[in-house]
Amino acid sequence: MNMNFSKKIVIIGGGNIGMSIARGLVHSSEFSPEHIVITRKTSDLPKNLHEEGFTYTDDNISAVEQSQIIIVAVLPQLAYSIFKEISSVVTAKHSLISIVTGVSITEIEECIHESICIARAMPNTAIKIRESMTCIASNNKNCPEFTDIINLFDMLGETLVIDESLISSATALGSCGIAFFLRSIRAASQGGTQIGFHAEDAQLIAAQTAKGAAELLLQLSSHPEDEIDKVTTPHGITIAGLNEMEHNGFSSAFIKGIVESYTQAIKKNK
Repeated sequence: MNMNFSKKIVIIGGGNIGMSIARGLVHSSEFSPEHIVITRKTSDLPKNLHEEGFTYTDDNISAVEQSQIIIVAVLPQLAYSIFKEISSVVTAKHSLISIVTGVSITEIEECIHESICIARAMPNTAIKIRESMTCIASNNKNCPEFTDIINLFDMLGETLVIDESLISSATALGSCGIAFFLRSIRAASQGGTQIGFHAEDAQLIAAQTAKGAAELLLQLSSHPEDEIDKVTTPHGITIAGLNEMEHNGFSSAFIKGIVESYTQAIKKNK
């Protein structure tokens, strides 16, 4: 990594995704909690926040002044007020990463008048264990600060640089998608319980099998159908199960779910 790790990070918004990013960075061993300041104005902070060594403040202005990388991870309805609030103290030393759904880079630039590197990132909650799929778009993909941003998210899983026009698609497939795959694992473990396993054992088998399936594709760069063909045999039990799932709309339901999440993301981006 070529990133300057002396840079301090402020995460504005200490909710699930903000805290997941903070914990993931610390677990990478490239950052210590002292590198990270978390701001949050609500009273429902994690009880062990200070035990983990993070600095907490409700003063966004002060936190931004002391940092070089700004990560904004707040609800969309709060985003504009946050961007306008911090605009007076954003300088050329800063880069800004928005994890906010529905707020474009152009809209952020209208609030942040300083010419800085601005990125939109769409991670998922696996970022806290450094297994996120994060898609990133930027107003300047050639600036050194954007390289820093990519390096930062590379510590937290896989990254893919995309055009901003695909952010809604990334939200549906990558960010919402983790819930879809978790639901499929839950369904598999329920099926395992029905055929005789204790619930904990069924979940272990289902989760590890899902992990193995994903690793086959990631490590071998193979196509899912190629790997499926290696498991199915004529008159076999695997193809019988697959066909039963297809008869009941498994693939269609999954596709429709992704498309519906995309449709809702598009509406929020308008």
